[in-house]
Amino acid sequence: MQHTPDRETLKGVLYGIAAYGFWGFVAVYFKFVDRVAPLEILAHRIIWSVVVLLVLITLLRRWRAIAAVLATRRSLLYLLISTLLIAVNWFVFIWAVTHSRLVEASLGYFINPLVNVLLGFLFLRERLRRTEWASIALAAIAVTWLTVAAGVFPWISLILAASFGLYGLVRKLAGVASIEGLAIETTMLLPVAIAYLLYRQQAGTLSFLHYSAGLDLLLLAAGPLTTLPLLWFAAAVSRLRLATVGLLQYIAPTIQFLFAVMVYSEPFGRNRFVAFALIWVAIAIYSVDNFRNRGRRVAITTR
Repeated sequence: MQHTPDRETLKGVLYGIAAYGFWGFVAVYFKFVDRVAPLEILAHRIIWSVVVLLVLITLLRRWRAIAAVLATRRSLLYLLISTLLIAVNWFVFIWAVTHSRLVEASLGYFINPLVNVLLGFLFLRERLRRTEWASIALAAIAVTWLTVAAGVFPWISLILAASFGLYGLVRKLAGVASIEGLAIETTMLLPVAIAYLLYRQQAGTLSFLHYSAGLDLLLLAAGPLTTLPLLWFAAAVSRLRLATVGLLQYIAPTIQFLFAVMVYSEPFGRNRFVAFALIWVAIAIYSVDNFRNRGRRVAITTR
């Protein structure tokens, strides 16, 4: 049975909505386990992700691809760097959610696409259009406004945006597929995660198996909650233009922002409103310009 391009595009959009929507709602999961120390949550996320990924790699018969990556010193070096970056990103996001700083976390993911553009200019020699420079300038003004007017340096937002932006850059340079790359990254972190849980058990501060069966099941769920949206994301990218994926990526921080303000009642005063307004204007300029330029390129190549 053959699939028409329109049907494949629709499937790609649905996969993209599922992935980014899931990443938006995942903050709710971390709220449910916020009695657990952030580092312990991170350790469980690593351990159970490895378990899920080992099963997937076996079912998909990807062990030869894993072996090929492990035999390449360059790829391993890049994956070591990306491992550290994703660990920082995961931990800061977990910490932000469990400490009622979800507004700042959502700001980081709103800024992230603009950070990606800047990294492309700095490391990949990509030329930036005036509108892209204007978007980056507006984002910088927003960060400066928060720092000066609110008197608080938005470190959560900047660390999340920078770590995830650099993670994407390093993974692009590594040239490793998503499943294989994540499997190797989490496996690199596995000994540290196990050692940390053993340390907490020895110190009498381990939450796992010491509170309730419900909490234990939630911690076990960290594995599929990490891997499933990545599979959906990969399915979306394979079916959609990057411009479409670029627009879908704002679903996650939008959901996070709405939950932070409307459900968890995090403060959102005038200073934050001004900063977010600047970011949203920057995103609008960047998205419209990006969409138009990609449309022009497609029109030219199809003539």
